[in-house]
Amino acid sequence: GCFECCIKCLGGIPYASLIATILLYAGVALFCGCGHEALSGTVTILHNYFEVARSAGDTLDVFTMIDIFKYIIYGVAAAFFVYGILLMVEGFFTTGAIKDLYGDFKITTCGRCVSGWFIMLTYIFMLAWLGVTAFTSLPVFMYFNIWTICQNTTVVEDVNLCLDLRQFGIVTIGEEKKVCTGSENFFKMCESNELDLTFHLFIVALAGAGAAVIAMIHYLMVLSANWAYVKDACRMQKYEDIKSKEEQELHDIHSTRSKERLNAYT
Repeated sequence: GCFECCIKCLGGIPYASLIATILLYAGVALFCGCGHEALSGTVTILHNYFEVARSAGDTLDVFTMIDIFKYIIYGVAAAFFVYGILLMVEGFFTTGAIKDLYGDFKITTCGRCVSGWFIMLTYIFMLAWLGVTAFTSLPVFMYFNIWTICQNTTVVEDVNLCLDLRQFGIVTIGEEKKVCTGSENFFKMCESNELDLTFHLFIVALAGAGAAVIAMIHYLMVLSANWAYVKDACRMQKYEDIKSKEEQELHDIHSTRSKERLNAYT
């Protein structure tokens, strides 16, 4: 009783989709959470050490862009939470448990369309996450340069190195916002927790974006397998229908001939 029911329930779980969903949620959580905090740390660093101020009015400056990125992160977190649930439902839809409940015909006709749609959508999302991963590597590269300069100042003496925000396109060419190795702000920044924490948060966010890409690839494999399954099930259903129809016709012909022989005998 209870054991058989548990085995039946466990047999209906789409484990491949479950693993991909867990990987997707973990990657999106790391990217959104760490990315949000890393952007907040970037604002603190720009304010305290580079003395960059927010522009008045509706000017599109670096702080406005950071706010836009934060709102994009909120949307990404909500969208992929829902998308992961939808893919899990699709995985359950193509398992034997749903097949037992609703029958072959319903799962093959509807499931085939659902699997095809999700394959196309997941491929688009995979390309989007590849772009996100490439974009996230840019702040990692910038912070790596800053962190390297901070580490090298303790090794090399009498070397004047400067960090100019104009090199990274954060401020306009007319604004000179830079910190050199001999300044007080430079030593405060290198010794602060904000720089080290923000750098590592961006690294974790990059790893989360990479995990999301792997999850999308995993989903593509799962959806392709589901597509092949429902396609074969559809062909099998058509074969069973034709076979049943032929058997019914043979049965009708046999019954008709039996009746004709009986009538001829009587």
